[in-house]
Amino acid sequence: MKLTEEMRKAMRVTVDYTNMTDKYLGDKGISEKTLDAHKKIAKAAHAYVSENRGKDELFMGWTELPYNQGEIVADILETAKLVRKKFDYFVVLGIGGSALGPTMAFNALCHLHYNDLPKSKRRGPKFFVEDNIDVKKTCFNVISKSGATSETMAQYLIISDLLKKEGVNIKENVIFTTDAAKGNLVKISKELGGVKSYVLPDGVGGRFSELCPVGLLPAAVLGIDIKTLLKGAAYMDKLCKTADLKKNPALLCATLQYIAMNDGKNIGVLMPYSDNLRYVSDWYAQLWAESLGKNVTLDGTPCNVGQTPVKALGVTDQHSQVQLYTEGPYDKVVTFLSVGSYKEKTPIPHGCENIPDVSFLGGHTMEELIQAENKATAHALTMAGRLNYTITLPEVNEFTLGQLLFLFELQTAYAGAMFNINTFNQPGVEAGKKATFALLGKPGYAEKKAELDAAAPDANYIV
Repeated sequence: MKLTEEMRKAMRVTVDYTNMTDKYLGDKGISEKTLDAHKKIAKAAHAYVSENRGKDELFMGWTELPYNQGEIVADILETAKLVRKKFDYFVVLGIGGSALGPTMAFNALCHLHYNDLPKSKRRGPKFFVEDNIDVKKTCFNVISKSGATSETMAQYLIISDLLKKEGVNIKENVIFTTDAAKGNLVKISKELGGVKSYVLPDGVGGRFSELCPVGLLPAAVLGIDIKTLLKGAAYMDKLCKTADLKKNPALLCATLQYIAMNDGKNIGVLMPYSDNLRYVSDWYAQLWAESLGKNVTLDGTPCNVGQTPVKALGVTDQHSQVQLYTEGPYDKVVTFLSVGSYKEKTPIPHGCENIPDVSFLGGHTMEELIQAENKATAHALTMAGRLNYTITLPEVNEFTLGQLLFLFELQTAYAGAMFNINTFNQPGVEAGKKATFALLGKPGYAEKKAELDAAAPDANYIV
């Protein structure tokens, strides 16, 4: 997609933080004085992220993904053409960001019932993150940096066994996304005679990987315009070059969340008012929780920071969770994802004229109804003194989704810098992985196995 500057401005993702301020929430809101008092720490966080851009050793290689993948994108597009021509199904084998990212992009940018459409109406093969399919007609994208991710490699063992039983050359039906030179998938590729592979860059952690081959290959296979996706990310990056809080949307969001967290708002709700964006919440939940949930600062000081992300969907959760948000504890920040113009306009016919409770809907559209309910929910929360702000996508497309993803990634990096933590590691996750290895008898984990055996359930506490 060719984008003029006017088109870029028209498609700009915006942040409205009106309902975070004391002007509208009274003493429950954030004052200009408080925001001004945080300008120094926000500026320092911005400087930290800016100064360390692209540094693989700090896992900040993701910051350069919108700019350094020209050759990779060209290769991915060629591979995607071959996959669409040869296969009826495309299956991602991955876990965490390797699964959440591709699923999120698929749901956001493809028809909501894509897999049910006839082949002539689809831009590519049917897409699954694991499902029951004909293995002969399926391309499997195995995603693991180390090739030692238990869940993913268990899936690979099952699939490779099925392919062998069907007499299929495994090499012909798999694509690896892994390390450039080391790891188990590299070894397996050599054993199979060279599997088509893409590199998961050293400085890109799983939860920041959607804009590298981890997410770009599945998206391209589906016919999603990955060049425009990256252009959207680059556009948001450009908007966030300034350390001015009122002009940098990601820095503003990070600062508001930082202030809120320090005031006991330890739950962050992400509530899209679009079925296409529902899985953005799943992707964001990993990004925010795994990045900020830390118990020690960079200088070794003990801490227990982070905010628990909660997934909600408008309008569905107006009829379930919003009751809690409106009248429950003052421990939440609600972030709405709103859409200015939906892809489909569904008119509501006139009818039931003798029933005013129903007839008033006639002449409107389903989109108007959803947008009205979005505004009404935000207003109700504001009237109840509950912190909330709205991120608006003018419409859902590759350019706006790229902006949104990069906004959230930068927001996360800024917030981590404000807390002075390592935003890009996940020691808590690694502890669980090691325990799993021990329980399943992986060599080298005998000591951990003994520790787990000693911690077996106590019969005195089982009812």
